[in-house]
Amino acid sequence: MHHNAHGRATLGGKLSAVLVAAGSSVGLGNIWRFPYVAGDNGGGAFLVIYICCVLLLGLPIMLAEFTVGRASHRNAVGAYRALDRRWSLLGYNGVLAAFLILGFYFVVSGWTAEYMVHSLTGSLAHFTEATQYKAVFENFIQNPWRPILYTCLFVLATHAVISLGVQKGIERSAKVLMPLLFLILIVLSVHAVLMPGGEAGLRFLFRPDFSKVTASTVLVALGQAFFSLSIGIGTMVTYASYFKADTNLRHTALNVTILDTAVAILAGVVIFPAVFSVGIEPSSGPSLVFITLPSIFNGMPWSMVWSSVFFLLLVVAALTSTISLHEVITAYLHEEWHLTRRKAAWATTAATALLASVASLSLGAWNGLELFGMSFFDALDFLTANILLPAGGLFTCIFVGWKLDQQVLRNEITNRGALSFRIYGLFRALLRYFCPAVMLLVFLDNLGVF
Repeated sequence: MHHNAHGRATLGGKLSAVLVAAGSSVGLGNIWRFPYVAGDNGGGAFLVIYICCVLLLGLPIMLAEFTVGRASHRNAVGAYRALDRRWSLLGYNGVLAAFLILGFYFVVSGWTAEYMVHSLTGSLAHFTEATQYKAVFENFIQNPWRPILYTCLFVLATHAVISLGVQKGIERSAKVLMPLLFLILIVLSVHAVLMPGGEAGLRFLFRPDFSKVTASTVLVALGQAFFSLSIGIGTMVTYASYFKADTNLRHTALNVTILDTAVAILAGVVIFPAVFSVGIEPSSGPSLVFITLPSIFNGMPWSMVWSSVFFLLLVVAALTSTISLHEVITAYLHEEWHLTRRKAAWATTAATALLASVASLSLGAWNGLELFGMSFFDALDFLTANILLPAGGLFTCIFVGWKLDQQVLRNEITNRGALSFRIYGLFRALLRYFCPAVMLLVFLDNLGVF
């Protein structure tokens, strides 16, 4: 087992750092949110804006989080506390966000697992219309115990990886799951492009339509870039705390960004040809994945195979994200509360399973359970996506850009002078002025100010 001077585990090589961080950033949002948002906001035109947003907003903030994690070699709370005592609240924001996100993310992950099982057994194959799939999905999520059963199975799978530790668990799983994810995506996209609706689907995704581009398109792209890369939650801080001293933070961040964007684009290539081949209006979110797609797969030859492979893809994407979110909380309990790693993992597992069970029940048996006029499940989603994450991103920029000792920042990014970084001045300007201003806009937009 590799350990650094602090006696903490470290990740093996350069590839491990990239795969682990990419696993954290690649999740269900890449697959069911990105393709629809892109197609709906001008296709290729949106793609160009999105890539600019990722480079100007996503990369600097990811580098800032990497810096905080590796400079301190501690969990999200300990990291900010070690660098500046008064800023430990920012770490708590990350741990809280990770906990609340798991509350609904585990539920949705459970749905993907249930659908994978259904696809494998062929029980989805005897329906014929989208309306029937809608009924199946609604009956399933409102069922009191079935979703909870699958949710708990998913929680235990995540727990199994975390309890093996950083190298044997997180690193080893990333080395298997990330290549598997890309393999499945490539197989599915080749299959999709060869379908009858292939061309129309690719046109929807890639043809630039500048008439759809407005000021709000840019805000949507910024929001999507931010969520897609999983910044503002403490996962990147926590994972970077396991990076070796010679890991090139810039290359790692750039590679993670490229992989993350590639997954999002490939997901669109997989989904839209299928949607257009049957002439359905493209939709977003769970309805696309659990209602529209199963009914489309059904009309294909080998429908059970394609359906099973697609839901396996979702399970893998969900698992790499739940692992990183779980680790944020586990590392915090282990290092700040001085629990053994095993106890910290079990405490996290028990608490998140409980929260997820309540969120799951709020969609059915306990549908009277509301917060801010929405179901408990939706409230968790809203609170994290619109408040905690943008706040985390905003204050991370302010902290690293203005408060953190600039020598620390320079040392981390250049590996103590071993690497040249010609655009350090630009990076710092983005972090100090551009990123906070943009994060503030996204934050206000989310709260409906505009």
